[in-house]
Amino acid sequence: MTFKRCAVLDDDQQVALQLADWSVLAPQVHTTAFHEHFDSEARLIETLQDFEMVVIMRERTPFPAQVLQHLPHLKLLVTSGMRNASIDLTAARNQGITVCGTSSSSQPPIELTWALILGLARHLHTESHHFKTSGPWQSTLGTGLSGKHLGVLGLGKIGSQVARIGQAFGMQVSAWSQNLTPEKAREHGVTLAANKMALLEQADVITLHLVLSERTRGMIGQGELRSMKPNAHLINTSRAAIVNEHALIQALKENWIAGAGLDVYEQEPLPANHPLRTLPNVLGTPHLGYVTEENYRVYFQQAVEDIQAYLQGQPIRVL
Repeated sequence: MTFKRCAVLDDDQQVALQLADWSVLAPQVHTTAFHEHFDSEARLIETLQDFEMVVIMRERTPFPAQVLQHLPHLKLLVTSGMRNASIDLTAARNQGITVCGTSSSSQPPIELTWALILGLARHLHTESHHFKTSGPWQSTLGTGLSGKHLGVLGLGKIGSQVARIGQAFGMQVSAWSQNLTPEKAREHGVTLAANKMALLEQADVITLHLVLSERTRGMIGQGELRSMKPNAHLINTSRAAIVNEHALIQALKENWIAGAGLDVYEQEPLPANHPLRTLPNVLGTPHLGYVTEENYRVYFQQAVEDIQAYLQGQPIRVL
């Protein structure tokens, strides 16, 4: 029997083959998990030349048209989640490649958003570092959240839950996005800001929960960052390109704002010498928003289901 080859990319934690039963695909499919990130299109194309199926993790490894056209054997591309802006879906369709997705829980990025907010407010990185290196016993003065103003840019599935938790902390919560209506804001018990700049000027914490589009790309630039309070924190667990990276680095270096909690970056993995790795007022995580055991079980189990359905000629969760 001729078998098909399946590649699982960006298995950083080396858990993909343990969190789902890939044996149900045997002997039709031989699966290989790759633990290192392919940092060039040439290496990616060379590695995947003989693979008919590829399972990818969100947007860690892009599949634009110039990559797809060099993979003539590729027939099935499975991504975690039901949205992946780094796949050229039109090029895939034109090349006869089926693209499928999986379910994804929004709870993990909500929780990580609050981990970053709380970590910045109480200087956890600094205090933990001192604790482990026998440094000073208390060196910072934390900021309480009760009574402070939380500004939410994007009040969708994730943003609305972040807002609800802010209310539980006793924060004043307001929100804004281009499509947000007063009725929708009232439904979630938050105040609709008059406009984007009003939200930025008022909030002590700004958190972003927007879909990346031509309208939102670069939405937070130099003017927006300069309008924020000097003691404010910016949280981005959404998409890096919503914030102008050069303007953000300048704002952090020159202390226009107090700090930033970041989980997403223009280039991932972030280069070792990137300034965001060394700025003292950045609390950064390596794109962990959706990285939980519960989410990964769903991703890989449903990836197996997608492959089974494709082999049966009835693909599911097609993007």
